[in-house]
Parts: sequence; C-alpha cells; structure tokens
Amino acid sequence: MKKIFILLAIAIANFAVEAQVKTPQPSPKSVLNQVVGLTDVTVEYSRPSAKGRVVFGDLVPFGKLWRTGANANSTVSFSEDVVINGTTVKKGKYAIFTLPKADMWEVILYTNTDNWGLPENYDVNKVAVSLNVDPVMLNNHVESFNIGINNLTNDSASLDISWEKTMVSLKFEVPTQKAAMASIAKVLAGPTAGDYFSSAQYYYQSNGDLNKALEYVNKAVAMVKPGEEAPYWHLRLKSLIQGKLGDKKGAIETAKLSLAGAEKDGNGDYVKMNNDSIKEWSKK
Repeated sequence: MKKIFILLAIAIANFAVEAQVKTPQPSPKSVLNQVVGLTDVTVEYSRPSAKGRVVFGDLVPFGKLWRTGANANSTVSFSEDVVINGTTVKKGKYAIFTLPKADMWEVILYTNTDNWGLPENYDVNKVAVSLNVDPVMLNNHVESFNIGINNLTNDSASLDISWEKTMVSLKFEVPTQKAAMASIAKVLAGPTAGDYFSSAQYYYQSNGDLNKALEYVNKAVAMVKPGEEAPYWHLRLKSLIQGKLGDKKGAIETAKLSLAGAEKDGNGDYVKMNNDSIKEWSKK
C-alpha cells in the first residue's frame, strides 16, 4: 500500500509539472550579442511596453534613479577594457542604471548586477562610470523599451537606450588597435612551445603521424630558454612517442630526464608514470 501511495504521489507531481500554465511575459527578456572591433559586447534586459501610457515624466518619474528596463538588472558585458568619456571601464559585466530628466540623463554603469530592480543600498563606490547625456526626441514612437548597440566602427560604438519618443546614447571606445597589434605580433613571432606540445599531444593521442608528433615535441623541448630545463611533462610526452615508435633506448633516456624533473618538482604522479614506463621499456 505504501508503495502505491509513493507511485501515486510521483504521478501527481509529474502531472503538476507538465500542467504548468505558460503565458507571455509582460516584459520579455532580450539578449543582444555584438562584436565591436575585436571586443564582444553583450546586453541582457527585459522589455516593457508603453501600452498607451506616458512613460518619461510619469511612468518613469524625472529626477529618480531608474532600473532602466524591468525585472532583473539590465546589464552590459565587455570582453575587453573599454573607455567611456575618458574613463577606463574594466572588462566585465555591469548593471545599467539611469537618472532621467527632461533636459538631461545620467547614465550609470554599476558593478553589482544581481539586483531585482534598484540596489537596496546604493553604493557610489560601485559606480564604474557615470555620464550626463542629452536626450534626443524621436519622430517615431518606440512602443517596447529597447537597448541597442549602434554606430559601429572598428574602434567604437554607442549603447542606445530608447522608449516612447526619447533616446539617449552612451558612446564607448574599444581597444581594437591594441588587440590587433598584439595578435599580429603573436602570429608573426611563430608558434610557442605550448603550441608545439599541444600539436604533438594531439598526434600521439589520436594515433596520427608519430614522426610528426616527435618533430613537434622536439621543437617544444628545443625552445627552452638558456639555463632552464625542459618541462618534465614535455619530456614525458616525448618518451611516450619514442616508445611507441620502437625507440625504447631513447624513450628510457628521455623518461629519466622527465623523472628527474618530476622528482625535483615533487610531482608524485609523474614520478610513478616515468618509473613504470622505464621498467616496461627495460624488459627484454
């Protein structure tokens, strides 16, 4: 009988979950992803609609801090540091707050983003940047609250907030030239030891061209700076490749070098793996 009650309870619970009513949200969530130059920008916000109401100066009072949207914080995220009105804003995620007035708006990026609406205790120390911007009166009516990223160039864009017949824009600059020059320098400098190691590891693990794997791991080992020792995990991979190619003598010699490095670093796992391999390759 107890088993029957349990099964019945599970069935009712499953029915309750499946029977949940789904209705449209009055302020549906929106997510915008945009690349500006080489910087990823993401905006997440909810979109209330005017529905015949007077928005600014009534529904959204002038002179009071506004959540800038509905529900949870409207947020903007930057994958790189950006510059807003001469202020460097570190890469990360920020809540968007505004203080609308008839003739000027204050737009604020706030470091705490987990509020439902406005922060219970507003902290000026959490203001990443604050900027006064002039509102623009639109000829067309914007029924649903909107945040867009427009006026794209390689080095900048604008965060545009619009609703009813009002729009404000926050221009931000992105470090495209710095990122591009760093990328160019890295590519022209050639592959790193880590690149060669990863390539060799892929060939080895995927049963690919072992001679190519050995070539790449040798290049990784050869890139060690003068006076430094090759990483023991690089040497470990080289020994495994040599062993798989049938060069047991070479594999043992390389494994002993890896073993010494692992012992010096106190890595017991690599110590054991090298010792086990040396014993295996030493068998006649």
